[in-house]
Amino acid sequence: MHGLFKWSSKWWPGVIPLVVLWGIAAWTSTATVEADLAARSNAALKDTVLDKRRISVDGRDVTFAANAFSEDGRLSAVASVEAVPGVRLVNDETRLVAEAKPYVWSAERDVVRVTLGGNAPLPSSKSKLTEAAKASLGGVEVVDQMALARGAPSRFDAAALLLLDQISKLKDGKITLTDSKVNLAGMARELGGREAVAAALKNLPEGYSVAANDIKAPPYVFQAYKDPVAVTLTLTGYVPDNNVHAALVAAAGRKFFSEKVVDNLKASLGAPSGFAAAVAPALGALSRLSTGTLVVSDREVKLSGDALYDAAAGQIRDGLGKDFPQGWQYKAEVTVKPAAAPVDPTVCQQLFSEILAKGKIRFESGKADIVPDSAGLIDRLIETAMRCPNATIEVVGHTDSDGEEAANQALSERRALAVVDYLVRAGLPANRFTPIGYGSTQPLAGNDSEDGKAQNRRIEFVVK
Repeated sequence: MHGLFKWSSKWWPGVIPLVVLWGIAAWTSTATVEADLAARSNAALKDTVLDKRRISVDGRDVTFAANAFSEDGRLSAVASVEAVPGVRLVNDETRLVAEAKPYVWSAERDVVRVTLGGNAPLPSSKSKLTEAAKASLGGVEVVDQMALARGAPSRFDAAALLLLDQISKLKDGKITLTDSKVNLAGMARELGGREAVAAALKNLPEGYSVAANDIKAPPYVFQAYKDPVAVTLTLTGYVPDNNVHAALVAAAGRKFFSEKVVDNLKASLGAPSGFAAAVAPALGALSRLSTGTLVVSDREVKLSGDALYDAAAGQIRDGLGKDFPQGWQYKAEVTVKPAAAPVDPTVCQQLFSEILAKGKIRFESGKADIVPDSAGLIDRLIETAMRCPNATIEVVGHTDSDGEEAANQALSERRALAVVDYLVRAGLPANRFTPIGYGSTQPLAGNDSEDGKAQNRRIEFVVK
């Protein structure tokens, strides 16, 4: 008996490692089975549209959690897991994605980013909209704050993509889709952007409509800067069309007798009514300044700069807006340029000759009425006359040879007198000027061409 006890006391310790090995084998086998079932369950769901999917396995029992986008899709997903070979039981923790009522989606743009908010019906919709925003907005940050929800109207993706394309036309603003109603608010990025958005909205899918469109156009801006150092007139901003463009550039060429016109204008929609009728006379006022800036923003005209002499400053302030269309506003911030240093009669004559070599005082055809386009040129002549206060000056009129000699003589005299009257109204003493007319007797060029005739029709200043 004692021998038997001794024998048994030697074999039982060997059972312990066997139990441990069996446990390890059992655990390893179970872990392998569970990993295999999890992998096959996930594979069974690879073509199923779900959100927040989670598979966990305990033995051969599978816990399946996910958000489905339809009841049929939910039941089909559960059935797919139940059909996986080796699965004994499926603990169904699936549920439907919440339904949104009303169904709202939005795209909002500020200075630095576009934020996509509201709801999207599927993960693929979220991805599609986010990628489309990044592609169309060219490097602008896109923030995805969209939630997934059921209840989207038919053809949601097509409508949202079209609306998202419009956000690229905005400087800032928000587009909201509520069920099938569209609301827009904000500022267009460029002139014509508002009209482009309105045109695009006509292509919304059937059943969609615009409830409110409060997209505003940016200010319609035209600018002109007269630079006496570079001797340029620079035109920037917008004009309504090519015809107005050409007309304003031509007007600038007539009004600014010595400046080179730098044309940076662009044609664009959105010009206020009466645009050309306001800009043309405003350019005439700018031509009378030594240096100045003209800004036309929608129906508001602002002119600033230095006039050449006191009377001119008053005339410009009082005259700006006189010829503007009804409803236009204007503001003149005109000061007077410091008086230039006096010069002797010889230099005075040289200055007059240089000015009149660059531009001509123009008159109505066959009349002695000075064309308003000549105001800037005459102001420069007045400023020069003020610099030689002791000189007497002959203002001499000439014509071409068309018509009778006596009529040409009389016309040349009347035109010379009209210029003297203009100078006197500017504040210069009348006794300093003598109007003289020579008719067609002193031509500069032949009268057998239009160019020659144009050279012969002239006013000269002769310092005595």
